[in-house]
Amino acid sequence: MTHVDFYILPDTTREARLDFACRLAETIYRKGYRLHVHTQDEDEAQAFDERLWTFREDSYVPHALSDSGHDVPVTIGWQALPEPALDAPGSEAMLNLSLTIPEWFSRFERVAEIINQHQAILTAKRDCWQTYKQRGYPVKAHKL
Repeated sequence: MTHVDFYILPDTTREARLDFACRLAETIYRKGYRLHVHTQDEDEAQAFDERLWTFREDSYVPHALSDSGHDVPVTIGWQALPEPALDAPGSEAMLNLSLTIPEWFSRFERVAEIINQHQAILTAKRDCWQTYKQRGYPVKAHKL
């Protein structure tokens, strides 16, 4: 069963949320997991792609947009993953930066959600929390 972790940030800015997402992606990658970062749309996917290149000078997280065809441990996308990619070995974790839960989230062993104190994020992620709980998924909060 998929385990869901919510990371609750004290900050209100989009930048703080994306910076934490980069650090979390790096941590997940360094632990040897494959990761898919799900974003709201193409613009956010491209922005996160750029941010992973620049968020820390001494960091390298091999990544690519999911539709690029590159076989890397971290993929970034906004659309539903095709069936073969979901069943591929190593699709172990998803970082959900979208405001909603993708229908195919349960294919991953772990799902991470990041909440900051921006009202739109708080409202959307409360709904996500309730959805996961109502469906019986184990959910854990990490206040940072």
